[in-house]
Amino acid sequence: MYQQFYKLLLVVSISLVALLGRGGEVEDVLGQFEKVPSAAVANRYFTLLQQQGITDEPVTVAANAPVDTLRQQVWYWAAEYYYAQQQYDRVMEYGLKALPLCHAGNNRYIEADCLNLLAVNCIRKGDNDQAAHYALQCYKLDEASGDIDRISSSLNTLTAIYLGANQPKEAEQYVLRGLELARKSGNEARLAVLNGMASEVYHAQGKDQQALEYAQTAYDIERRLGREDKAMVRLAEKASALIGLHRYADAEQVLRQVVPFFEKVGDKQSLGISCNKLGMTLLSQHREAEAVPYYRKAAEIFLQLGDPYNEVHARRGLYESLWKSDPDAAKLELDRFNDLKDSIYNNTSAESLARYNAEFGNDWLLLENHAEREAKQRAIVAGIAVAALLLLLTGVIWWVMRRRHLQQQAINLSLTASIEELRAKYDQLQVHYDNAMSTGGESAGTEALTDADKAFLEQAVTVTNRLIHTGQVSVENIAAELGMSVFQLRQRLDEVLGEKPATFIQNIRMRRARHLLDHQRELNISEVAALCGYNDTPNFTRAFKKAFGITPTQYQSRG
Repeated sequence: MYQQFYKLLLVVSISLVALLGRGGEVEDVLGQFEKVPSAAVANRYFTLLQQQGITDEPVTVAANAPVDTLRQQVWYWAAEYYYAQQQYDRVMEYGLKALPLCHAGNNRYIEADCLNLLAVNCIRKGDNDQAAHYALQCYKLDEASGDIDRISSSLNTLTAIYLGANQPKEAEQYVLRGLELARKSGNEARLAVLNGMASEVYHAQGKDQQALEYAQTAYDIERRLGREDKAMVRLAEKASALIGLHRYADAEQVLRQVVPFFEKVGDKQSLGISCNKLGMTLLSQHREAEAVPYYRKAAEIFLQLGDPYNEVHARRGLYESLWKSDPDAAKLELDRFNDLKDSIYNNTSAESLARYNAEFGNDWLLLENHAEREAKQRAIVAGIAVAALLLLLTGVIWWVMRRRHLQQQAINLSLTASIEELRAKYDQLQVHYDNAMSTGGESAGTEALTDADKAFLEQAVTVTNRLIHTGQVSVENIAAELGMSVFQLRQRLDEVLGEKPATFIQNIRMRRARHLLDHQRELNISEVAALCGYNDTPNFTRAFKKAFGITPTQYQSRG
C-alpha cells in the first residue's frame, strides 16, 4: 500500500513539475518574442499555448508576416493565456497592447474578441465602468458583423456588467435576448453559459425557483457536452439558488462537491467564490466555527487575485463568524472590511457604492466600531448645520425652479406644433418604405410593386443599415453590395421609390435617429449621430432639423 502511495505521489509530482515547466517555457518564449519578434518564435509560442489548451486549434503566422501582425497575434493570445492563469493585471497589459494593432489591422473579429476579453477581465477586477466601455465597443462590432453567435456572446458580457452594477432587471433583457440568439445559432456551449448567467440574474432578483431551473438546465447541457469543469461552475450557480430558497443542507451538499474540485484543478476564482458560498451556507445554519476556514480561504484567494469586491464578502463573513468566539480577530476583519469599503468608494461609481451599502448593511457594521460611531455623530452635527443653511436658501431655490418651470412650459407650448408635424413627417416616411415592401403596397406612384421590386427594396434597406453601422455608407458601397453599378442603383431607386440614392440614405438615417431618440434615451446626441453614420454632431443636427423641423436635442427633451 505504501509503495502504491509513493508511486502516486511521484506521478503527481512529475506532472506538476512538467506543468510548471511548460508555464515557465511559455514565459521564456514570450520574453524572446518581446526582444526579437519573428514568425518562428511566434509560432513556437502558439504551439505551447495549444499544448496547454489555451487555443482549440493551431494558430500560425506566415514567415513574411509584418511585425505588427505578429505582435497583434502574440499579444492577444498572451492576454488569453494570462486570463487562464488568472493574472488579471497581465491580461490588461497585453490586451491593451494588442487592441490598437487589431483596430489598425482592420481585423474586426479579433478586435471584438480582444475587447470582450478586456471587458470580462475588468469585471473580474471589479471595474464595471471600464468593462462597460469595452463591452459596448465589442457589441457594436459584433452587431455589425451580423453573426448571431458573436452577438449572443456580447450580450452575455453586458449581462454580467449590469448584474455587477446591481441592475438585475436591466441585465434580464440582455440575457434573454442572448439566450434567444444562442438557440438560433445552435451553439450549445454558449447556451449553457447564458443559462448559467440567467440563473445569476434571477437569483439577484430574488426569483430563486427560476434561478434554480436555469442553473439545472445549464448543468445538464455541460454534462451532455462532457465539460466537467464548466459543469462544476453550473453547480456552484445552482447552490446560490438553493441558498436563496433557504435549502441550506442541499446547498452544502453541492458546495462540498465543487470546492475540492476547484481546488484540485487550480481554478482560484471559482474556488474563492464557492468557499464564500459554503461559508454563508454554514453561517446561515449557525455553524460559525465551521464557516471560518472557508471564509478565510476565500479572503486569501481574493487578496492574492486583487479582487476587492469578492474579498469584501469574505471579510464580512469572517467578522460575523468570529464575533462571538474571538472578538479581537473579528475587529481585525471589520477593519479590513472598512479599508476595502473605502477602496471601493474611491474606485467605483456612486451607484456601485450604494449597491454595496445596501447589500452589506454597512450602517450596523460601522456602529460596532467606536471610532466610526463618533465620526458618524460628527457627521450628523455637520448635517444639521448644512440643513440650517439649506433652509435659508430654500426660498431662492424655489423661485429659481418656479421660473425655470414657467420657461419650460412656454418652450413646450412652442414645440407642440413642431412635434406633431415631426411625427406626421416621420410616419409618412415610415409608411413610404414599410408599405412599399408589404404585400400589395404602393411605391411613390400608384403602381403596385412587383415581387422583384419589393425584394430589391428590402435588400437595399438592409445593406444601407449595415453600412451605416460600420461607418462605410456611400452610394458606391451600396451599389457594390447589391452587385450593381451606381447608374443601375440610381435607376432602380427612381423606378421603385422615385428617389435619388442620397435621399434614400438620408431617409434611412432619419428613421434610425428617431428610433434611437425614442427608445434609447440614455444615449446623448453625439452617440446617436455616430450610430446614424455621422462623423460630427453639427452635421447630424442640421440634417435632423431639415428633415423634421426641430433639433435632436429639442426632440429628446420633449415630454
